[in-house]
Amino acid sequence: MKVIETEYKGYRFRSRLEARWAVFFDACGVRWEYEPEGYVLHNGQCYLPDFLLHDVAGRGGGELYVEVKGKMTRADAAKINQFSQGKHQLLVVAGIPDGDCIDEIDDYCEEWGYYGFPGFGGGPYPFNFQTIDGDYFVAHPGINRKGMFELFGDDGSYLCCRNPEATLEAYKLARQARFEYGQTPRIRKVRS
Repeated sequence: MKVIETEYKGYRFRSRLEARWAVFFDACGVRWEYEPEGYVLHNGQCYLPDFLLHDVAGRGGGELYVEVKGKMTRADAAKINQFSQGKHQLLVVAGIPDGDCIDEIDDYCEEWGYYGFPGFGGGPYPFNFQTIDGDYFVAHPGINRKGMFELFGDDGSYLCCRNPEATLEAYKLARQARFEYGQTPRIRKVRS
């Protein structure tokens, strides 16, 4: 099955899933670039990360690469693992987390972050700090109480700094974004 290329904000995304993540990043107010630069890995293969986020707050702060994967192959995993072992921080994400409350969003991230892609044994795991700093720990993308995009760790002491209402709203906007029939969603930063 072939994914549908999608246009949003002047970019031509390889899939609607990537475009919906761009909507999420816009709703979170984080600056992003789509496929800004490709890299030649140590084994000579080329790798092109999907997003580069700027000014990310908190753990793994600064610049953060994001790789969007609907499914994982061994070749994908090898490139991601090699890239993330270098000087680059990379978050792998799967689908837009689904849920009507922040606890359901957290459950989604935890399921993927600890168990990975169905039918694919081993990492890299989506929504996990492993490809950022080597720590096998779930990463919850969201908005902090200062209104900035941040990756929150998987326990209450980290999650208490998140704005759950704004984060939930950003995920809802991303899930609801429609691109069919030439539609272009108008996204504003979620107020925190």
